[in-house]
Amino acid sequence: MKKFRWILLLILLVAAAAFLYFRFWFVFGEGVKTGELNYVVYKGLVFKTYEGKLIQSGIRSRTAGSIQSYEFEFSVVDEALARELMLQGGRTVELHYREYFGALPWRGFTKFVVDSIVSARPASTAPDLGSLRAPSGE
Repeated sequence: MKKFRWILLLILLVAAAAFLYFRFWFVFGEGVKTGELNYVVYKGLVFKTYEGKLIQSGIRSRTAGSIQSYEFEFSVVDEALARELMLQGGRTVELHYREYFGALPWRGFTKFVVDSIVSARPASTAPDLGSLRAPSGE
């Protein structure tokens, strides 16, 4: 009977370890998101983390009658990368990220963790409508 308990305990420990690994450390997906960097902030009560938001082009509606832009909220683990992103606010950036099934408090509030900047350029501006004149009848 004691041997059965030890085997059951070992199976439960292995199952718990596998669950925790797949929930918090297994990289479910990775990719690149492009958009205008809205902000990167350092916040938290117990665990201070870097959190940011990227506004992507296009619009969507969560509820009928409203319009909202695509927003990509992310966390940043690397302090040097977060400081660099803080200097890129308002620019169009391409960010490489990793997606996890769950968020860890010391890794950030979101399950998306940005690990590098692919590219950064000034945000595109609207054309100057004053310079667009109708052709004169010459």
